[in-house]
Amino acid sequence: MWAHDLVTLHYSDDDTDYPLRFQLWKPVDLAKLEQGLRAVQVPLKASKEALKETAPDKWRGYLLGVWQRQQKKQPEIQALYDSKMTIAQDLLEQWVKENPNLKLPVTFDNWFTQPAFCRFLDQTLHLPYVGTLADTDKVNLKTGQTTLKAFAARLKQEHLEAVKQGGQMVFHKITITYKRTSEVYYSYCQTHHIHNIGKQRLVINYRQADLSDNPTYFISNQLIWQAAGITRIRRHRWPVEVYHEEGKAEGLDQYQLRDFSAIERHVALVAVVYSLLRAAQQDPDLRDQLQGQLKVKLEGSTAFWRRAVQAQSLWCLGLFISAGLAQGHTLQQVMAPLIKTICGA
Repeated sequence: MWAHDLVTLHYSDDDTDYPLRFQLWKPVDLAKLEQGLRAVQVPLKASKEALKETAPDKWRGYLLGVWQRQQKKQPEIQALYDSKMTIAQDLLEQWVKENPNLKLPVTFDNWFTQPAFCRFLDQTLHLPYVGTLADTDKVNLKTGQTTLKAFAARLKQEHLEAVKQGGQMVFHKITITYKRTSEVYYSYCQTHHIHNIGKQRLVINYRQADLSDNPTYFISNQLIWQAAGITRIRRHRWPVEVYHEEGKAEGLDQYQLRDFSAIERHVALVAVVYSLLRAAQQDPDLRDQLQGQLKVKLEGSTAFWRRAVQAQSLWCLGLFISAGLAQGHTLQQVMAPLIKTICGA
């Protein structure tokens, strides 16, 4: 399937959110990668050579695996390919260099919650983070290693027994504020050793009081943080999904370009439009003007604001035409400068 993969660094708080930086991921150039690995004497198994013809996907996976494992020994090979993880690190590093005094927390989904990325944030950028784990990820307990799914099931059983017998509950009700709306969760929060990542603050959340729904799993390198703070920060990852979805209405996926530089310019313009719409929602003068002209209450999503701004543009066009006709001009005379601008005549 032909598609483009966009890695976005997104800012979010309770009032607004908007894209900060982005980069398009490009598929690996296997010939370049192989040549680069051989140039620095990285050994490649001769038995894998046949995969080039018989199973190209396996050959690609093999080369990327070698490239990933050898980076610590030979850092120079990292430049052979910009993985999505590398892109994310670069975007964050650029942001930190330009804003050294802003120690904002970083939150990300399960795909990015990998040991190397967590270490990069903690040890290189010295930033607090909240990552996401899957139920197949493992936690090291005194009783041995187990999956988070099994661990959550055990905690749930202990909690339900405590509820029946009036004992100490394992999951506690917390309330967070997200975009000025209150949300309730039932949370477990303790420090644990997460397999391959190390000591982390682990939060397990349910939405239902009886714990009947599927839990979510978050981790943080801030070992004194509590469940409410970790959950609130992780909640602010959702706007990047909204941007990618609503951005399509602004043309994020509507282009017929093959050159990556041209595509990036297009994406940048869409990001500007989206950011202007988000800023417009915080502009009281514009809000009053639109509400007065359109006689609507301006609330809701960015998509709603886009429609409101489009309606206001049509309103202004109608006023322009009406004023011209009132002054005795013909419709052709009124429209002539607009047609000239649009057609470039």
